Amino acid sequence: MKKTLVTLLAVLMFLSMALPAGAVGKGPNYNGNETINDSRLTSNEDLMAQVERAAERSDFMELEIIGQSVKGRDLPLLKFGTNPDNPTILFLTQQHGNEVLITEGALQVIRSLSNNRRQNAELAENVNVFFVPRINPDGAIGDVDFDTSDYVAGGLATRTNANNVDLNRDHNELTQPENIALHENVLQAYDIDYLVDFHHQGARSAIDGELVSGSILHPTNEGVDPAVAEMSKQLGSVMYDSVEDRGWGLLAKYPGGDANTIARNGLAFDYDIATLLFEMRGMIDNVNESAVLGQKSNGYLIQQAVVSMEAAIEAIADRSIEDADTSFWDTLETQSFLPQEEEGE
Repeated sequence: MKKTLVTLLAVLMFLSMALPAGAVGKGPNYNGNETINDSRLTSNEDLMAQVERAAERSDFMELEIIGQSVKGRDLPLLKFGTNPDNPTILFLTQQHGNEVLITEGALQVIRSLSNNRRQNAELAENVNVFFVPRINPDGAIGDVDFDTSDYVAGGLATRTNANNVDLNRDHNELTQPENIALHENVLQAYDIDYLVDFHHQGARSAIDGELVSGSILHPTNEGVDPAVAEMSKQLGSVMYDSVEDRGWGLLAKYPGGDANTIARNGLAFDYDIATLLFEMRGMIDNVNESAVLGQKSNGYLIQQAVVSMEAAIEAIADRSIEDADTSFWDTLETQSFLPQEEEGE
């Protein structure tokens, strides 16, 4: 375990030197001069090829297709470690198709876990790590059946799925095939202990005018088991510390509501899963151009995702998450959204 952390820290130190000036810490402000180079982002075909290779390469991974999207694209579930006696964490990305950098981070973690090295063998003996790395593939590539001219700026991706439904507002009614697959073939089929629901938000959200790189929030709806709520706060503590301690960003408390239709609340209530919303700056496309971050910002945001995921995995594997200090939630400042920004979740 310790060697894994040392190796990760060494990689992060190298990346901090290799990234452009301003690409660490709180990151560069959006200045209108950055452009998204979508050719550097993972296509849906490449994503499927990567998860297939990871499962074939690894002694500890299995690939399961849990269903298909509206347009018939496969929805993969990649499972690292399958011992039902071990705690399980699920990383869920891209409910919103235009929120892509988290998926890039998840793919990096998947590649790292696919090596049959001793550290990964030890992890697999102590924790199960599940990935649903792109639950909205149709929205991710903009293959939709509605007019997007008033919705996105560049036509790269859409927030909603092909039926123009926000998947993160459909966790009660389950009208969409993507959510039906997630609930029936993952949440009801496996004993999930922790779930991180990753999103992006407006690029210039702030605490008292100071730009943040992301925000987090535990379940806030009534009826959640107090033990589950505490586990959610512990998960937030581990991931918050991983970002803050390394200087990769400034995280705030997300000003979210208490609706059960969203994953953060509904899944904690319905399945007793400790959930955490983790939002990061920047989207690949948005009608508000200031919400879109360019290539200069991509690197440090992807590494923020990698660092926080790795920290959660390690803390669950060695059970140190059970001692995580949750008192920081009492003083964590709530972010604000600057004018004309789109909120996340």
